Amino acid sequence: MKKLFLLVSILTAFVGTQATFAQGKYISRNAHVSFFSATPMEDIEAHNRKTASILDSKTGTLTFKMNIKAFEFKKALMQEHFNENYMESDKYPNGNFTGKVTNIGDVNFAQNGTYNVTVTGNLTIHGVTKAVSVPGTIVVKDGKVSSKAEFTVLLADYDISIPAAVKNQISKSIKISVDSTYDSKK
Repeated sequence: MKKLFLLVSILTAFVGTQATFAQGKYISRNAHVSFFSATPMEDIEAHNRKTASILDSKTGTLTFKMNIKAFEFKKALMQEHFNENYMESDKYPNGNFTGKVTNIGDVNFAQNGTYNVTVTGNLTIHGVTKAVSVPGTIVVKDGKVSSKAEFTVLLADYDISIPAAVKNQISKSIKISVDSTYDSKK
């Protein structure tokens, strides 16, 4: 009886794991997006841990949606200026990315590993959409999927203006980091 129970348990676990991989879609409701601006006068850093993302392991389709006001700063005044003066968050409340992992076939979602990928698509910030291509990694470990990427955006590309009074305190290029841990979509 114990052997039968063990066999049924193993088969159930195996079938459940296969169903997750066969399903092909992974979702994250708390992806971490951060940015960093470095200048000789001041470093500025902010974090958003409420970004939603969906990854389709079959097609490579990848989407991100973030509420701009969810970025948190060390100083409340920086956060206020970011939302009101630079990002105009009431007018442009969300940032989005829609694209594809171009080499999704190189990722084995059934085997542990770190896979180098390239993501291409459209990034929308401050109401402006630009095509981007970003290197990153997808990590598969014990059935869990995560992804990471780092890239740089130019503020001018997204019509984000910096007032002359603070132009030496904010870099013209901003380093963006994205770190997502996915669950299988149910």
